[in-house]
Amino acid sequence: MEDRVLRKLFLGFIHIHILHHAAEHPVYGAWMVDELREHGYEISAGTLYPILHGMEKDGLLIRENETVDGHVRKNYVTTEKGRSVLAEARQKAYELFKEIKE
Repeated sequence: MEDRVLRKLFLGFIHIHILHHAAEHPVYGAWMVDELREHGYEISAGTLYPILHGMEKDGLLIRENETVDGHVRKNYVTTEKGRSVLAEARQKAYELFKEIKE
């Protein structure tokens, strides 16, 4: 049960992390899985892709297809709405971390 609770909490962090990187440069699923793992998030492609699709549907990301070695890579970049949400999330996260830091 504890893992499920933590996973739900970390899901918001994962969304912010995706928005942050997609605002810096186009990101794609496999790269994002590796990036999140570097920060301690154990996430599979089967979990990440629905998140990316949902964020696209919500207007936070836009997908750009790119052909790489004969395969289509789905790159995601942050939209204006996504940048606005990211800016607000950064502000809220900063306030929260100031309050809860030890």
